[in-house]
Formats: sequence, structure tokens, C-alpha cells
Amino acid sequence: MNKNTNKTVLILGGNSDVAKESIKHYFQKGFSVMAASRNTKSLEEFVSENSFHAKVAVLFFDATDFDSHRKFYDDLPVKPHIVVYAAGFLVENKKALLDFHSAEQMMRVNYMGAVSILNVIATDESNKNLERIIGLSSLSGVRGRKSNFVYGSTKAAFTTYLAGLRQELKQRNVIVNALVIGYIDTKINQGLALNKNLIMQPDYVAKFIVNAGHSFTIVPNFKWKIIYHILKLLPESLVAKLP
Repeated sequence: MNKNTNKTVLILGGNSDVAKESIKHYFQKGFSVMAASRNTKSLEEFVSENSFHAKVAVLFFDATDFDSHRKFYDDLPVKPHIVVYAAGFLVENKKALLDFHSAEQMMRVNYMGAVSILNVIATDESNKNLERIIGLSSLSGVRGRKSNFVYGSTKAAFTTYLAGLRQELKQRNVIVNALVIGYIDTKINQGLALNKNLIMQPDYVAKFIVNAGHSFTIVPNFKWKIIYHILKLLPESLVAKLP
């Protein structure tokens, strides 16, 4: 009998490519999954195609509708053992600079929505099930770079929030992880000029989510780990020369 048979994971932003692969892996490990997204039709088709009906519930969740988050959480059929925040939104930096509504949407999905719903979840001390919260962040948030600093700022803020949340929840033995991710072959990156040698597949990243350990920062792929440490150590004069 799988030891996770009676455990539940809540995936927020469940329609992303990485989230869908994570659903597969959690399912294989015996978890029940609550997959939440604005696009419930796509998720329902995914669940049907993979015959997950008995173990995967599809829920409507809008990361940007902050006022609905409390009710969304209160109405969950069961309180989760693991929560994954995988919702994300990206526009190119030039558009974000010229169109504040695009920049605001990134802020609302990538950071504000995360803080809103995770605050609700984290402060529910009656949920004795809660073991772990995982947030999907990005290497774009490690240092400000002229090519993507608006998007990067939302991920930097999210990582900082997760770091503090980890400290807040330590006394309850709840682990908080930040997946600091590089380029992935997903819908969000379509049309962008990316180094093909650095692109990861959604299934590869999903395995790091499902097998997250105790470390706060998790950087999938050794190439991206090297880049992560270089970015952390580079002096500002050299960061300014990066694209």
C-alpha cells in the first residue's frame, strides 16, 4: 500500500505544462490531487485523457481574484498536505515597460495572487495535514537584468516571501521550498529566443517538485545551478553587461 494513499496535494495554476506533469507524478505516488485553474475545461480534458478521475479533482481558481481566495480555501473538500503554487504569467520586458496593465498582470499572478492565497493557507492552524508549500520561482528573479527585470522583480518578491514564510512555519514543521527555475519548454516561453542547450522539459522539472526535500532553494539541472551561483556572485558592473 502506498504510504501517500491518504494524502492530498493542492496545485494552484494546475493548467501549466509543469503542473500537469506534476499531477501525473503525484498520482503515481498515490496522492489525491486537487488541481485548480481558471481554465477548468482544459484540466478536465487532461484528467479524462489520463484516466485520473478517481484521484484528481478539478477546481476553479483565479489567482487575481483576491477576494475569492478565502472562500475557495474554505470550500475545499479536504485540506491539503502539500500546496504547489504554479500559476504564472509572462510578457516581454519591452511590453511590460510600455504597457503597465501587462506589468500589473504579472505582479497579480506571480506575486500578489500567491501571497493572497498562501497567506490564507498558511494561517489556518486548524489544518494539521499541512506538511509542505512549494512555490515555482525563477532565475530571472536572482538579479535584475535589463532583458527581463519587470518579470524578474515579481519572482524576486515571490522568493523573498517564500523565504520568510519558511521561517514563519518552521515551528509547525511545515517545509517551504522555492523552485528557482530556468528555461522550460512550455506555453509561457513560446516565441522567445532561448538557448536550446539550456531548455528543460516540463516532466524533468516536475520530478523536482514531487521529490522536493528540506532545502529551501531547489534549482533543477546542474547547468542552471552553475548559472544561479554565478548570478549570485557577479559584481554589478558585470551583471549590467548581461542581455
